[in-house]
Amino acid sequence: MRVTLKVVATVCAIALGAVASAKLPPPAPMNDEQKAKAEEAKAKAAEGAKKEAEQLAKAQDRAAEHYKKSKGIAAAATKPGSGKK
Repeated sequence: MRVTLKVVATVCAIALGAVASAKLPPPAPMNDEQKAKAEEAKAKAAEGAKKEAEQLAKAQDRAAEHYKKSKGIAAAATKPGSGKK
């Protein structure tokens, strides 16, 4: 029984390896309409990424200002050259 189980497992592993190594066919070429839609989607994604980057920068600026107002004042009041070496 153990030998049969090992043989079955080996055959399954070989079959799985053959399936995994099979190549997919190349994608079909896009027509002009599909190319236009792809370009539009790409431009829309770039615009969305730009807006997200601007919102992130604004949020980071607000966080930095809040930090400076609440905790940064005490640290900024010390002289830069007065630290221990």
